Amino acid sequence: MKKPLRVGLVGAGWVAQHHLLGWQRLAGRAEVVAIADPSSTRRGERAAAFNIANTYDNAEAMLAAETLDAIDIAAPRAVHAGLVLLAAQHGVPAICQKPLAPNFREAQQLVDAVGGRIRLMVHENWRFRAWYREIAAWLAAGRIGSPFAARLSFVTSGMLPDADGRYPALERQPFIAGETRMLVSEILIHQIDTLRMLFGPLEVAACSMNRICAEIMGEDTAIIQMRGAGDVAIQIFATFAAHGHAAVAADQLEILGSTGAIRLEGGDLSLVGADPVTRRFDPGATYQGSYDAAIAHFVDRLSDGEPFETAPQDNLRTLFLVEECYRLADRMEAHR
Repeated sequence: MKKPLRVGLVGAGWVAQHHLLGWQRLAGRAEVVAIADPSSTRRGERAAAFNIANTYDNAEAMLAAETLDAIDIAAPRAVHAGLVLLAAQHGVPAICQKPLAPNFREAQQLVDAVGGRIRLMVHENWRFRAWYREIAAWLAAGRIGSPFAARLSFVTSGMLPDADGRYPALERQPFIAGETRMLVSEILIHQIDTLRMLFGPLEVAACSMNRICAEIMGEDTAIIQMRGAGDVAIQIFATFAAHGHAAVAADQLEILGSTGAIRLEGGDLSLVGADPVTRRFDPGATYQGSYDAAIAHFVDRLSDGEPFETAPQDNLRTLFLVEECYRLADRMEAHR
C-alpha cells in the first residue's frame, strides 16, 4: 500500500476546522502532519484538537522543515497568491481556498506565473454540496426539459445587530468587516460558481449593490442578473440586512424548465414534473460534506492524474463574472 500523503495546512482560523475534518475522513490516504499560522493560540488549538504533530508561525518555515506531498491553503484571500507561489517554488501540489487572488487580474497573473509547475486546485466547495450534485444530475438527465429561468436567494440578518448589539456575521467571520469587496467577492462567488456548474457558461447582464450595515466597508446587498446558454435567465438576490430572517442563511433556488421545475429550500429538494421527487438533506452534514468531497476530489485527482473540476482556469471564469458584477455596479474602485 502507498503511504498516506503528508499534508501541511496553512491557516488555523474558523474555516480550518472544516478542512481538518475533511482530511480526517481520508485517514489512511492522507494525514495533516503540520499546520502554519501566525497565531500561536489558534494553531495550538487546532493541533491539539486534531492531533497534528508540528506547528509553525509561517508557511515558509513549514515548507522548509517538512517533507510534504501537498499543502492546503486556508488562509485569508489577501495572501493566497503568495502562498501558491511559495508552494510552486517548493514543487508541492496545493489546494487553495477560493479565490486564488482578490481580483481577476491578480488571479490571472498568478495562474500565468505558476504555469504547470505544480498541480493546483481551487477549493470551491459550494458546488460539491450534495443537493447541488443531485440538481446537476437531474438537469443533465433532462428531468425538467430545457431550463429557461432560475432564481437564487440568499437572505440573512447577519449584518443587523442582535439583542446584545453584536453583528452575527462579523462574530462568525470578523475579517469581512474590512473587505471593500464583501458580499459578491467573498460570499456570492460560491453561488456564481455553482450556477456555472449547473448551467455552463454565463454572462452578467446587470448588477446593483448596496451597503446597509455601517460597520463594514463593502457591500452587503446585491442583485445580479445573468444569462446562460439558450437564453436562460438567472437572478441572484442576496442581502445580509433582512429583518425577520435568520442570521445564517441557506440557499433558496428555483429552476423552471419546459417540462418541470426544481426547487431547493434549505435542505428540502423537490422535482416537479412527469416523475416527481422529494428529498430531504441534513444541512449541517451537507455543509461539512462539501468540504469532505472537495478535499477527496483533490486527493483522487492527485492519485489518477485527471484534471481537477475546479482547476485554476475554471476558477478564473468564475472570478471574471465576479469582476463583471463590480464593473456593472460601478464599483471597480473596490479592489480588495
